[in-house]
Amino acid sequence: MSERRTVALVTLGCARNEVDSEELAGRLAADGWDLVEDAAEADVAVVNTCGFVEAAKKDSVDALLAANDLKDTGGRTRAVVAVGCMAERYGKDLAEALPEADGVLGFDDYADISDRLGTILGGGAHAPHIPRDRRKLLPLAPTERPGAAGTVAVPGHGDTPLPDGTVVDSPVDLPAGLAPASGPRPPLRRRLESGPVASIKLASGCDRRCSFCAIPSFRGSFISRRPSDVLNEARWLAGEGVREIMLVSENNTSYGKDLGDIRLLESLLPDLAAVDGIERIRVSYLQPAEMRPGLIDVLTGTEKVAPYFDLSFQHSAPGVLRAMRRFGDTDRFLELLDTIRSRAPGAGVRSNFIVGFPGESEADLAELERFLSAARLDAIGVFGYSDEDGTEAAGYADKNAPEVVAERVERVTRLAEELTAQRAEERIGERIVVMVESLGTEDDDPEGEPVAFGRGAHQAPETDGQMILVGEDVEDLVPGTFVVAEVVGTEGVDLVAEVCPGVSAAEAAGSALGRR
Repeated sequence: MSERRTVALVTLGCARNEVDSEELAGRLAADGWDLVEDAAEADVAVVNTCGFVEAAKKDSVDALLAANDLKDTGGRTRAVVAVGCMAERYGKDLAEALPEADGVLGFDDYADISDRLGTILGGGAHAPHIPRDRRKLLPLAPTERPGAAGTVAVPGHGDTPLPDGTVVDSPVDLPAGLAPASGPRPPLRRRLESGPVASIKLASGCDRRCSFCAIPSFRGSFISRRPSDVLNEARWLAGEGVREIMLVSENNTSYGKDLGDIRLLESLLPDLAAVDGIERIRVSYLQPAEMRPGLIDVLTGTEKVAPYFDLSFQHSAPGVLRAMRRFGDTDRFLELLDTIRSRAPGAGVRSNFIVGFPGESEADLAELERFLSAARLDAIGVFGYSDEDGTEAAGYADKNAPEVVAERVERVTRLAEELTAQRAEERIGERIVVMVESLGTEDDDPEGEPVAFGRGAHQAPETDGQMILVGEDVEDLVPGTFVVAEVVGTEGVDLVAEVCPGVSAAEAAGSALGRR
């Protein structure tokens, strides 16, 4: 019997890429590959790249080079393959610029990933694709897309079809290890981490035309997943031990528009909240211009749905926003935040901002600072503008000099750090429902006092702060469980809290989530 082939998936970038990697893992496991965590122990290292900004591209190249170095150590690794956004975006050009990668696979290769890796591992070559504008692969009208969507590769939307075209009707039809032998019909996905949090793709692609963003050109037009598929995946994840799900896409506020119902998210969220085992649902990637009263009501008033708003403001000066081909201004954004907090005073709000955009003046920057100072955001990401290939803004005149952009990034970052620390201090005295994620000791000192780490409803994984739980018996807390804790201090954006003994998460949920 021949030795089984092994593969490791190295994922860079956002939570959407993590879902894509787990779909690839599901396809490979279904075709007999053994998944390993360490690339040094794999026949093939598959690097799921990010192609969003220059720093992310550099990280992706570095990861590919590091994986390639494994081939020279005398270990098991024999091939390195690039997939993901950078591979899709640059295709043949990336393959020529980075000969260390044995293969560069685009999204259209995902359905045949096992065959592609087998060919490369066997010494064969697979010609990298020539990039194309994926927005042109589907009808312009969103409501005409559902019938054509099956003809276009959309990563993260795989449910149960296997590579040979068969359809799985029962988990027992799957190869051993791909899914449990009982429970809901599994998605075409294999978990790569065992924690209590997982993301679900709600949709893919984007119809917005922000002048600085290249994502729609290589991710394609907006395509929603069917609600039944999203619910099925949530049930499967619950059976895998997941307690919090995060809904991800390029733009969750557009969910359902191609299915004929722009308010589909409002009806889906209560159904997701009814899934046994799921205790918290978080919605990310919300567009301020597309927020509507009914959606705010559901996000702030539905049990198990976190009152959490990941709002893509990007700036607040009207002139800069228009140049970005976006909408809004400082006062409109503050009104939106007031509406949210009138329904959930403790709601979590985060956003990202681009500074140094072409034409941005000192007055524009001051306007952004005015917004940030009044917005009371829990988490703020600050990025300096840089040209992206193929975007409208790359051709704009009146560019700010790199040193001006760097100075403005430093200036706004300092302000953001001060403001988010102040916002954290405002939460002292609040009782917060915390999902426990891990145990440790103070300052990672083996002799230090035991602590537990987790997150409240206002804190998303990786991007926001965390809860540091202290006090008696914290070492007995179990990851994946929910407890109520009172905030007693802060460490920057992180909150230090004492567990409230005898208070159940269910009893305190309304007040702890900050709902009226």
